[in-house]
Order: sequence, then structure tokens, then C-alpha cells
Amino acid sequence: MPKLSTSFPSLVGGNAPVRPVPSAQALASVLHRRRNPAYAAQLILLAILGCLCLISLGAGAAHGAEPATGNDHAVDEQSPVDFNSQIRPILVANCTSCHGGVKQAGDVSFIYPDQVLPPDGWIVEPGDPDASILIERITTDDADIRMPPPDEHPDPLSPKDIELLRRWIAEGAPWQNMWALTPLTPAQSDAVSKPADSKDRDGNKWGTQPLDQIVLANLQAKDRTPSEQAPAEQWLRRASLDLIGLPPSEEKLTEFLGKVDSAKSPSETEAVYAEQVDAMLAKSHFGERWASVWMDLARYADSMGFEKDPHRDMWPYRDWLIQAFNADMPYDEFTIKQLAGDLLEDANAEDWIATAFHRNTQTNTEGGTDDEEFRIAALIDRVNTTWTVWQASTFGCVQCHSHPYDPIEHNEYYASLAMFNDTMDVDLQDEYPTIRVPSDPSQMEQAIGVQRRAEELRHQRNAVGWNVAHTANWQSLTPATFKTTDGKLKQVENQILADGGTFPPGTKYTVELDLEDLQTQLGEQPLSAMKLDILPLSDDPAQWPEQGSVLSELTTEWIDAEGNATPVEWAGVIADAITGSSQPDEVLRGNASGAGEYPKLTGPRQTVFVMRDPSSWESLNEKSIKTLRLTMRQSHSTTGNLATPIRRLEWFATTDEEANQLLESDQWKQLTDSLAQARKEASQVKGPKLPIVFNRPAEAARDTRVFVRGNWMERGEQVDPAIPVAFTEGTSISPADVKNRLELAQWLVSNDNPLTPRVWANRVWAQLFGIGLVETQEDFGSSGLQPTHPQLLDHLALRLRDEHRWHLKPFLRELVLSSTYRQTHHVSEELQQADPRNQWLARGPRTRLTAEMVRDQALSVSGLLTEQIGGPSVMPPQPDGVWQTVYSGASWKTATGPERYRRALYTYWRRTSPYPSFLTFDSPTRDLCAPRRIATNTPLQALVTLNDPVYAECGKALVEQTAKAETQGTSTPIELQIARMFVLVTQSQPTEWELHELKALYDDLDETSGVPQDDGKLNVDQNALAIVASTILNLDKALTK
Repeated sequence: MPKLSTSFPSLVGGNAPVRPVPSAQALASVLHRRRNPAYAAQLILLAILGCLCLISLGAGAAHGAEPATGNDHAVDEQSPVDFNSQIRPILVANCTSCHGGVKQAGDVSFIYPDQVLPPDGWIVEPGDPDASILIERITTDDADIRMPPPDEHPDPLSPKDIELLRRWIAEGAPWQNMWALTPLTPAQSDAVSKPADSKDRDGNKWGTQPLDQIVLANLQAKDRTPSEQAPAEQWLRRASLDLIGLPPSEEKLTEFLGKVDSAKSPSETEAVYAEQVDAMLAKSHFGERWASVWMDLARYADSMGFEKDPHRDMWPYRDWLIQAFNADMPYDEFTIKQLAGDLLEDANAEDWIATAFHRNTQTNTEGGTDDEEFRIAALIDRVNTTWTVWQASTFGCVQCHSHPYDPIEHNEYYASLAMFNDTMDVDLQDEYPTIRVPSDPSQMEQAIGVQRRAEELRHQRNAVGWNVAHTANWQSLTPATFKTTDGKLKQVENQILADGGTFPPGTKYTVELDLEDLQTQLGEQPLSAMKLDILPLSDDPAQWPEQGSVLSELTTEWIDAEGNATPVEWAGVIADAITGSSQPDEVLRGNASGAGEYPKLTGPRQTVFVMRDPSSWESLNEKSIKTLRLTMRQSHSTTGNLATPIRRLEWFATTDEEANQLLESDQWKQLTDSLAQARKEASQVKGPKLPIVFNRPAEAARDTRVFVRGNWMERGEQVDPAIPVAFTEGTSISPADVKNRLELAQWLVSNDNPLTPRVWANRVWAQLFGIGLVETQEDFGSSGLQPTHPQLLDHLALRLRDEHRWHLKPFLRELVLSSTYRQTHHVSEELQQADPRNQWLARGPRTRLTAEMVRDQALSVSGLLTEQIGGPSVMPPQPDGVWQTVYSGASWKTATGPERYRRALYTYWRRTSPYPSFLTFDSPTRDLCAPRRIATNTPLQALVTLNDPVYAECGKALVEQTAKAETQGTSTPIELQIARMFVLVTQSQPTEWELHELKALYDDLDETSGVPQDDGKLNVDQNALAIVASTILNLDKALTK
């Protein structure tokens, strides 16, 4: 085994930062009362109780204690008052609930400067506190006018807050945009220049990078020094779990420690560390680790959600994430592909797959639901997710009203929503649009390319005929008679409208047109084409969309005087717009798909029917033709029982030959032939159907209107696409410059947007240190916490964006090789009390393993882990009966063979019943975007690692892994095997006390202890060792990094 440093003796699970458990001696005095049959249960109970003790510590740090910050925003009386860090928090805490975005009592809002400051505002008189109404109201003794109101705030503002407000006004009341929207500022030179006394607690030189000097400057301001460097094995475990999500193998640990020991100079040591980091960054496991982080943000799942929660083939998107992280795709490119890959001019197969990010929204397949309601729910989720992931903005607050605390107005939410409102998906079970993703990567580009081409040709072919529907000389036709097989119809002028009753699937309308009237209206030229307008019942666009209307089949006949029918042959069908998976040509073949729009009719839809051989009026009269009969069957249904009937229609006719000429043109024939060939090739692609996004054609674009108070059924003013004004202040961008998803993505990663690099740098930092420089990773707004180290955050954001060009790997390399990261996580009682959450960064991070890491570590150290990258999601063992309540009746088919031991991110994720042990270890359900996991430490977690079949199996495999230990010195084979298991799991040697207690546990469990075999060797109770192995997997050292 490798020679390792001695670590603190800690046997119970803990949360980071972990307060030291009772001393080894104190704990031992309890444990030495173990010589009874229930000792094993007592040790396990102790582990659980340890978890309970640490819960109170975590809760205290999170809710009870004042947070320790990097600089506490301390400003002495000689320094100018800073609006963002000193004034805005006072206003948010005391004023904006009544004078904010939702409520603006007295027409005053402390969110917008023009309502506070002259010339429009009247609350503050810059430069004159005594003349400012604000100061008058907060200092008066008159309870009737005092602010904040005594009934809501019994105590007036503190003298300190009042003095800050007076100073701010006296200094001219300078207003600032929110701190997160201010331009990135390089760290001041004195913060990054290396101080002469850059030493750690042991007096060793400290600080390898500018970020270390920023941290050091903050520590020195608090009369603190950094902690000493972590032992090599402690750093390696931490870095390995952070970078690839797995602990280092015994071989890698031995090799690394050997190189460190043999290094002859600090520079050689640094080279050894750097080499190790480079090796980890090059591993394919890197992509798995960081894809797992993104899957929380993308709300990844293998099911559609809601009641039935049926299966969804989303795993190709997960594999795309793994490949993107392994290839170190720059974050700007990563962003654009996911938000708008379909809109790229040279979009390839990978770009289309990336857009599945948007399709991780839920789809409601329950019968009887309103598809438009849930399309909008998915649309809102996309808007909220985009702003949360890239801007850490609580944008969802603006859905129903203006933001309570941030300068974002209600209508600006819907201006952003307008960029997403024209995607083709509509909350149907077929999840259109989808693409088949071939299992063979070498076929990917060709297979997806032909599917994309089939879709593009469909719209190109239809676009060619769009002018026909809009420019031909159409004459409105007056029906002579009309009837329906179900429901009631009425005629208003030349239009036929539904007038009560039901119109189930299969309903037929029959309309007859008088031949003489046709001839009178159209003149001497023969009838060449007809047009059907499918119309909303309401003429008010604010009332759209309405229930979908689809014509499934059209039968057209000439009827003579004797009642005999002669079919009319149509040469083709042209629709003004094609939406969803509908195929207008199918109207002539009687299929359920057809002309119109479903599940919602977003506006008038026009379909043109072109005659194959136009007949002259003379020839029709010679045949005694009296009427033209049009029979319209409506069989289309989105659910099987809810029809999509035409509720308002009007027929038109023309004698123009433009439509006939179009269908005879080489262009039309070429497009038709190419489309048929592309469809044939696309139908031969085999593989999972991945939901993706692409936009509706421009001619079918949806109008976007404000939802009054967030009610999607109450539409207000129409809005055009734009981003909020507050996000563009002081930049070269105006809100209306961003008009679609592609322009939005490009703006997000442009230099005009300081939030994106701040947010991503903060997320990465939080993954390594357990807590972000901005703790509220989901909220960089006024109601979120301010950064503990503002200079450090901006420094990291600039390094990420400008120095590393958005590449994650070199950014991570810089962080894990920094002196700040490489500090030991051992902490004194005094520092623990002063900074329980390590927000000063005076010690190294010690954080809980994620749910995925807990499982992956157990599989890895036991030798069971299947290292295959990518592929369909798998179903590892889980407790029986977990899926019994799932409505759809689907069953969990436990994987066998290597699939049973895949990494956690490949586990099948069903929204209504996620993998239970992951939830126990704080994994989100992923119904919505989860920007931050709140780490907990509960007895349930200990029960999982001690009793779950997965961990029991890993414990047994760990025993088999280490069964070859041989006697060394005075140690027995059992002791050596226990020690080796301890090292494999924790990468640290057990202390003498730890080894003694684990051996004692084995002795109490071993039913054959001391009984020799026939060959004279002692028996080894494998079950007892397996319990010892499970105990090791549950130790604090095993569950933290």
C-alpha cells in the first residue's frame, strides 16, 4: 500500500465544512463498551447519530450564524458610500415590498431611479439630505407618516442605516445598476501583486496565481493567514473527485505519491501536480462528471413528466453533453448550440442534437388536457431556465408582474418569451419534431442530415406555392346547401360556422355549389383551383389561438341532373403554411393528418387544391352538371377522442392558371421528387427518436401577447422580441437588437454581457469549493446574496472569458493547482467558529460527495464499475415496489451484467419516481431547472449506504478486491485487508484507533473468529468483512472530498 499521511480520526458521516467530531479518546471510551452481541448495531447507530449531530451544525451555519464574507463590504467613513453594497440592501429589506416592482404605493418605486431622483422623482434631493422626503419619513416621530410603517416594521431604521442614507444623499445620491450587471473589472494591481509576506500558517511560501493573492489580501485584512498545503493524497482525492467524479485508483495514488516524494525541488513538485491534473482532464470520465452538473441545469430526464410520465429518448442529448465537455467545447459555442443550434446557417447533426436542451420540458399526455396550456407551460419553463442558467436571474417572478426587487418589467418577460414562441413543438405525445439518432456515430451526420433535408424540402416545396394562396384572383363562393353528420352549422354571408352540438372524429361537412353561380362569378375561363380558408371563430387576434382545425379528407364531385357523381381529380395541394407533422397532400388520400393546424389554430390557414384537367363550362353543361359537391371529413384527433373540427370556413375559386403552371414547373417536380427521396431515406434511419426544436415557418409565426397577471387565457398587448432594458444599460446593445434565439445566445456570450462569465465562473467555483463566491447561484439579483469576494469573482470571470476563451479545462486546471484550492481542509476550532462555512477561504474545501459520486465511488473502489461511455439509460437495482404507484404501469427492469454497474449519470431518470438513493443524497427531481443542490446530512443517507443492495454488493466486491493481503510484521491478514479497504475508499491510511475499532467490529461479527481451518490458517468470515467494508463506505472520510 502507498505510504500516506495520517488524517484526523473521524468515523461518522459529515457535511462540509465539518466540525471536528469528539476526540478519538472520548469516542473510544463509548465504543469500548462494545463487548455484547449488539455491538455492530451500536456502531451503525453511532454513525447515524453522528449524522444527526452534524445536521444541526449545517443548519446553524445556514440559518443561525451570520455569514462570513470575504470583505464584508466594509467601507470606512472616509470612503464614498457604495449604492449596491450599502444602500440597495437597505431599500430591498425595508422599502421595496411596498415601493417596488409589484406594488408602487404613492407611485414610488425604489427599483427605478427615475421614480426616486429628479427630474421625475421627488423622494430624494441629491446633495441635500435635509430637503429629501426620504430622510424626513424615516426619521420622523409621527407614526402616521413614518417609513417603514410601524405596523409592518415596529422598529425604525437603525441609526447606522439612516446615517448611510444621509451620506449617500449628501454625496449626490449616485445610483448604480445592479452589481451583477456592471462591467467586469480587473482586480486592482495591489491585490494581485505578490506581497512580501505571502506565507501560509506554517510559514511556507504561498500563492501560485493572482487569484491566490486576491484571497490572501482578504485574509490579511482579517489578520488571518492561509492554511498549510494539504497532504498530497488529500489533494489528489479532492481533485480527482472534482475533475472526473471518481476517486483515484490505488495504482494512480501510489504512482503520484512516488513522484511527489522523488521531486527534488518545488518546481519539480509543481510539475508533478500539473501532470496529474492534465492526465485527469484528458480522461473520458471528465465529460461524465461535468455533464452530470449540466443535467441538473438542463432538467434532464428519461421521461415526459406529468401524470403518465411516459418514456422519452433523451439520452443522445446526454451523450452530446459528455462529448462536448470531453472535447472542451468553448462555453460560448456550447451555449449557442443548445439555445439555437437549429438556427445556425451551417447547422450540423450535433447542432440539432444540442437543441434537445429545450425539449427537457415536460409533456402532458393525459387525455382531455388543453395542449396549448401545456405548450405554454413548457415555453415558460424554457424562458425561465435560460435566464436562470446563463444569467442567474429570478426571471420567473416577472411572469405574473414586474419583478419585486430587480428592474425588470412585466411586459419584458413576454418580449423574451417571444423569441421562444415560434418553435414547432406543441405538447403532443409524438413529441414532434424529433430526429432519429443512429447508434453508429460514423452514420450520424448522414442520417440526421437526410432527416433535416426532408423537413427543409417539405417547407421549401410549400413556400414555393405560398404566393398562389395569397396573390391569385380568388372569388368567394356562396354555398347553395350545406349539412353535417354531427353538430349544427349556420351560414353567415359566404362563411359556414359551427353552431352548437359536438363534432366527434369522423364528422363530415357537405357543401354544394351551384354551377350557374360558379360560372357567373368566375366568368368565361374554366375553374382551375379552389381554396379553403380555415378560420378562427373570433376575428380578434388577442383571442387566438383557438382549438385546432384539421381537414383530413376532401372528396370533390360534379353532380349532374340525375344525381350521378363524377369525381374531380386534383393535381396537388398547396398550404399557406405547414405546422407540426401535418402533410397537406394527405387530404387527397384520406389520412388523419392533413390541412389546417393542430392542436391549436393560431390564425387563418389557407389550402389550395389545383385541378388536374380544368373543364370548360361548355363541357360541364353538355354533361348536365348542376352542382359541385365538396365533402370534408374531419378525422384528426390529438388524443383519440378529442376532435379538431373546422368551426369556421370559406371556399374560394379562381380561373388563374398560376397554380396549374406551378405544379407543371420543373422546380415543383424537382422539389417533389427530392422530398420523396429524402423521406424514403429518412424512414430507413434506425435509432432513438430525440425531441429537438426548430422554428415554424415565418408565414405561420405566432403573435406574442402579454399574459395579464400571468394568466395565459387573458391576453393583453402584443409585444415584439427584445431583452430587458436593464441588461443593456451602458452597452452597445439595445433591447430590440435581440430578436430570436440565435441572437439571444450570441448576446449572452458577448462582451456586452458581464453576467454570463460571472455566473459560469461562480458555478464552477461552487463545484470545487462547495459554495459559490455568490452563494445564491440561482439569484445574482437584488434579493440574492452579494459576492463574498467581488474582485475574485470578476478576476475569474475575465480569466474564463478572455484568457481561456471560454474553455473549461484550462480554467479548472488553474483552480485546482492554485494554493487556495490546495490548502488542507483540517481546521482549528477557533477558525471553525469564526468561519464555519469557509467563506474566507482560509482553508481547503471539504465538501460532501454528490449523489452520483457516492454511487460511482463505491462501484469504482470495489472493482465493479463499468467504464463504458454513453448509450441508453440503464436500470440498476432499486428497492422493490418503488414504481408501483406509477400511473402508466411501466416496470423497472433491473439491469444485469455490465449494465448493472454503469456510472450514476446513466441511471434511468423518471420524473415521477426518480432513483430513490439519489434523492436521499440531495439530487433534485429535475422537474425544473436546479441551479444549486443544497447538501444535507441525514440518517437516511447512512441507511442507504449501509443497507441498499447496491452498496451491499459493493461491500462484498471490495472484500474480494482486497482478499490477497498478506501478513506483514505484527499485522494479521485481516488487519491488512481492512487497512487496504480503508485506503482504497478514502485514499488515507487508517489511524491506529480507526484500524483497531474496525478490526473489533469484524471480531464481534465473525462467527468463526479464532477457529483454525484444516490447513492451520484462521477462517475469514466474508460476511463480517463485507459489513466492515460497508461501514468504511459510510465513513465521513468516504463521503467527503
